[in-house]
Amino acid sequence: MSEPGTPFVIRPARRSDDADLAELDRATWSTLHAVQPRPVPPYRPFFDETHPPEQHLVAEPVTGGATGDGRIAGYIRLCAATPLACNQHVRQIQGLAVARWARGRGVARALLRAAGDEARRQGATRVTLRVLGHNTPARRLYESEGYTVEGVLPGEFFLAGRYVDDVLMGRPLTA
Repeated sequence: MSEPGTPFVIRPARRSDDADLAELDRATWSTLHAVQPRPVPPYRPFFDETHPPEQHLVAEPVTGGATGDGRIAGYIRLCAATPLACNQHVRQIQGLAVARWARGRGVARALLRAAGDEARRQGATRVTLRVLGHNTPARRLYESEGYTVEGVLPGEFFLAGRYVDDVLMGRPLTA
């Protein structure tokens, strides 16, 4: 999977991506999007029982006609929103990160679109996500991709000395 005009290929994550994804997560940590404390050693694996490789798509650069050079430019985590049978038509994005060296090159947009395609393939009719209210760049990206604000939890988190809203966004998946 690759977005036209984007020099990246999007592929399913592999168990062998664990260390690279864990490093990417640590390198991109920020109170702009993270509610968990900054990771400290000993570091946990990226994949675990609740977040296996199958829930992730990764972006790799295309170099010299090859599909990827081993560096991971970014990832997106796409999960069932809940374990309830009555909610299986919804998928939720529970993580999106792009390496600093790959920012501004369409990686996040390509990952979002690939996640929508994957959600459709899984039979979903909706995708939802949560974003911190002060993360203006992410909110603009999501809005440009058809996500709308469906709810706000005011002051839900206390980060870096201030209260931050938790913004719930979603979009229908249409053909």
